[in-house]
Amino acid sequence: QGQLVESGGGLVRTGGSLRHSCAASGVCSDSNVRGWSRQAPGNQRDLVALSTGSGGTAYADAVTGRFTISRDNAKKMVYLEMNSLKPEDTAVYYCFADTSRAGRYWGRGTQVTVSS
Repeated sequence: QGQLVESGGGLVRTGGSLRHSCAASGVCSDSNVRGWSRQAPGNQRDLVALSTGSGGTAYADAVTGRFTISRDNAKKMVYLEMNSLKPEDTAVYYCFADTSRAGRYWGRGTQVTVSS
């Protein structure tokens, strides 16, 4: 079994910043690929950013240059720094971890609301 516990999110004005954290335990602790997806009401869940254990990163076009994903493998943590937030960034943000034995795990999600 594994678990992902998120913190962060909240309400911010346009142009503001927020930081998410995601703590992994169990089988999620040694996941090579970890990242964040988001889902706005009525939309599908889309990838925001991912990080590999070797240091590679990838971002959705909509957040490139504004969001930064980072990780601390020793602490089993992944972070998402979100800057220059826009109302279209409003969504529930989910942390995920890809495990070799049990597929993808998801966190419960945290709400981000960007007011105009």
